[in-house]
Amino acid sequence: MNAPKLQAPQLKAPQRRRLLFGAFALSWLWPLRHAMAAAGKPQQINVLTAYPNEVMSSFEQAFEKAHPQYRLNFLWRMPHDALPYLREHAHDGSVDVYWSASPRTFDRLKEEKLLRKLGNARSRNLPETIGKTRITDIDGYFAATEIAGYVFAINDARLKALDVVEPQDWTDLANPRLAGQIALPVPSSVGFAPVMFDIVLQAWGWEKGWALWSEIAALSQLAQSGSTFITDTVGSGQAAIGLSMDFFVRAAIAKGAALTQRYPAHNGINPGQIALPAVSGNARGAKAFVDFVLSEAGQKLLLERDIRKLPVRPSVYPHNDGSQFNPFFAARKGMLDYDGERGRWRLAVISAIFDEMLAKPHKEIVELWQRVHAAEAAGKDVAAVRATLCKPPVDEALADSDEVRRRFRNDLEGETLPHRDLLQQWSLSCAFERAKARGALSAIDA
Repeated sequence: MNAPKLQAPQLKAPQRRRLLFGAFALSWLWPLRHAMAAAGKPQQINVLTAYPNEVMSSFEQAFEKAHPQYRLNFLWRMPHDALPYLREHAHDGSVDVYWSASPRTFDRLKEEKLLRKLGNARSRNLPETIGKTRITDIDGYFAATEIAGYVFAINDARLKALDVVEPQDWTDLANPRLAGQIALPVPSSVGFAPVMFDIVLQAWGWEKGWALWSEIAALSQLAQSGSTFITDTVGSGQAAIGLSMDFFVRAAIAKGAALTQRYPAHNGINPGQIALPAVSGNARGAKAFVDFVLSEAGQKLLLERDIRKLPVRPSVYPHNDGSQFNPFFAARKGMLDYDGERGRWRLAVISAIFDEMLAKPHKEIVELWQRVHAAEAAGKDVAAVRATLCKPPVDEALADSDEVRRRFRNDLEGETLPHRDLLQQWSLSCAFERAKARGALSAIDA
């Protein structure tokens, strides 16, 4: 799961240990740890992570209580920074554990032989897949620790004022009464969003999926920043519905936001995963921490009020009384049929298409769809205009081609390959379709 842009945690002083941001080399810690071990002092475990302090401090306290011979030290890196950092440090022993929510980063680390094996998930009685999404590496180089699902964050009072019933699925968002009332994250800017867009494209197909996104985007406020912006916008009544992830919305609700959340009927999951870099300065401690995170005790911590994530160990979920979303029950009902492997390497392509088709010309898209909805309300046939506005600049076969994927595959990790020519082609294609739609609407209005 690509994480949204987060601010560095603001920690109060004095605090027992500080998060280190990895701005300096750490290779000197390796011999120091062995000296500490020889002296009977707690050994340090360096954990590279993107998770906020609320998550890590809970695990720090519980792990060190269970394993007093170790002390955790956190190196904070977002996914796009973690990959180059681990390329530099995976063999010097300065990082013992990598724990984050960015499946593509873990795939790249494995591909570049920067990880050593964790072991088989089955030996830990953990699932390898949930629904149609594989969450654990088939070769045992990384394992899922928790998952997150996509939700509609809803302001019930605002929705009632609009006389709109609570949406049950993505198609319910294409309601003209919701004009300007949807907070929609832009996938190229908000880390968790690309999978959300692909869920719709897989569930309804490429053409119908983009048609749905075109209409939803026209009814939306585009969010260029992450989770806080969306929950704040909906909680304050500036929008009736926001598209987000479950743990962000639960966190806002716990802080008093006037929100409810709904898991749409077609959904998918984003896993957070854990791995061991190729060389560790404290291999035994690293294994102990991974074992703890994946244990019953570690998995139960994820359900705590300050963390609110979905564990991957089925046994830790409480009895299904409706108070806790259970992804294993949801998968059995067909809610989680999104194929993460199929979608993973086209997410950057989807984000680029959204930018050229809907985000950059957003004002024009809003105005054209307003005219479409007005014409339909007057009983006019605008089916041809709809088809034009909904047409993506490339078909699915091209978007999934090796050539296009290869040119875009690094975008969401902060690297860029030259593909400006493709973006220009897509931009021109979308502009041509908008011009056609404008002309057709003018003819209908005449």
